Amino acid sequence: MPTSTAASCVNSPLTLAIRAAADQGRPRRAIALYVSSFRSDAAAHRSCPFALAAVLKSVSRLPAHALAAASFHAHLLRLGLLAHPYPHAALAHLYSRDHPDAARSLLDETPPAGARSAHSLLVSRNSLLASLLRSGDLPAARALFDQMPVRDVVSWNSMVAGLAKAGRLDCAIELFHQMPERNAASWNAVMCGLIAHGHLARAREWFEQMPVRSNVSWITMISGYAKAGDVQAAASLFERMENQNDLYAWNAMIACYGQNGCAREAISVFIRMLKPHICVLPNEKTFSSVISACSQLGNLRFGLWVESFMCSLGIELDDHLRTALVDLYTKSGRIDNAFKLFRGLRTRDVVSYSAMIVGCGMNGKLSEAIGLFKEMSDAKIVPNAVTFVGLLSAYNHAGLMEEARACFAFMSSKYNIRPSMEHYTIMVDLLGRSGKLDEAFQLIMKMPMQPHASVWGALLLACRLHTNVELGEMVASKCFELAPGESGYYILLGNIYAQANKWDKVKSLRKTMMEMGLSKMPGSSWVQAA
Repeated sequence: MPTSTAASCVNSPLTLAIRAAADQGRPRRAIALYVSSFRSDAAAHRSCPFALAAVLKSVSRLPAHALAAASFHAHLLRLGLLAHPYPHAALAHLYSRDHPDAARSLLDETPPAGARSAHSLLVSRNSLLASLLRSGDLPAARALFDQMPVRDVVSWNSMVAGLAKAGRLDCAIELFHQMPERNAASWNAVMCGLIAHGHLARAREWFEQMPVRSNVSWITMISGYAKAGDVQAAASLFERMENQNDLYAWNAMIACYGQNGCAREAISVFIRMLKPHICVLPNEKTFSSVISACSQLGNLRFGLWVESFMCSLGIELDDHLRTALVDLYTKSGRIDNAFKLFRGLRTRDVVSYSAMIVGCGMNGKLSEAIGLFKEMSDAKIVPNAVTFVGLLSAYNHAGLMEEARACFAFMSSKYNIRPSMEHYTIMVDLLGRSGKLDEAFQLIMKMPMQPHASVWGALLLACRLHTNVELGEMVASKCFELAPGESGYYILLGNIYAQANKWDKVKSLRKTMMEMGLSKMPGSSWVQAA
């Protein structure tokens, strides 16, 4: 294509609009604009290679991109543009996502022509290499890498990252040391592999050795600590960051606190990022984490302020934010508001359904919980462990023992979901409240994991309800052993003794609490009305 024609083509309003739509992540818009040229007088721009490259980039983001790839391949052949470096590279990238063999054939049989062909061929081969690594075909990826006549830092980084991700850490590090040129992404590739395979200490050593750290380096390390539950190490690293204006770093730290049960700290970090001397504007990810933290605390008031602040910034409620708000509203008892948001979801998945079912369970809405479960089953959405927490909670609220037993059983038999501590706690609570203390005790003894204090605590509460001193003493000893500083278990045992008129034991227990420095047990008395 002559230089003047190319300039005219690349700067045409149609091509600029197509490329803008592609860059903005609006693939259907980009394709629609190109197709519309066939219904107008824009025939001269149908064969613009730059527009076609942008369209092919957009096609790769569609679900049915494999079929579209073959159609555009034929279209390029008809236009005589298959060898042009831009659409050639875009088509090779498109094929490489699902059909590496087709991409390899395109590179071998129809190499790009023109002055930029070498660069285009390298880009295409890098796309194919990335595709092979994504699919887990390490031998084919390594063979392609070794055969490449020219490699750039992208080629090396892809191969190192692929080996590291697959757990071939020694091979990844060996290849890393062979690199003629390295950048921060090269170091990050090895560090990500170390973190992904549980070598957090080695990853930290690698991080400290980096000559130059990008923001991604810091965020990757912080996220690694977050996943491992080491909140203190993540916070310490966050405070060391040179660039305190990186939104993604703030998001990583807020998520770290929220995911590890430190909801107050998550909200504190959020408030700090808004202060005038920092002033980092939050995005959808930030708000999703903060609303989840509000849900953990049951802090509806702050959650509503967050929602209004989000709206003032012009942030639209996507499905993630709606689901977070559903969780907040259900845990705050605003079940009608939660249903309104839930019904407004564009796509309902297991997370949103589970949040709604848990909310119904917590608020005693049994029929609604069962209805939602049936609805998600009809939609072929497979439930998860959280879904059954909601269902069991609903049965517990309604006191429906047999239904709860059946639910607990088919959770494992039908859906292959192992009961967690939370499931066992709900069942023990329901059995205990129903007076089936021995069955509740036997269920705890059969648990495949070591019972937490919360499970024993549920049975201790049942012992108080039914004034079972003998079992209560034994269960209380388990609670004291697992949570020695929790005064609530001592108070429950004291109440059992008081109900049984065992005042000497109440006195002795109170003395023990005082010696341990625990909160004083409330006294008990009777006043006879005149």
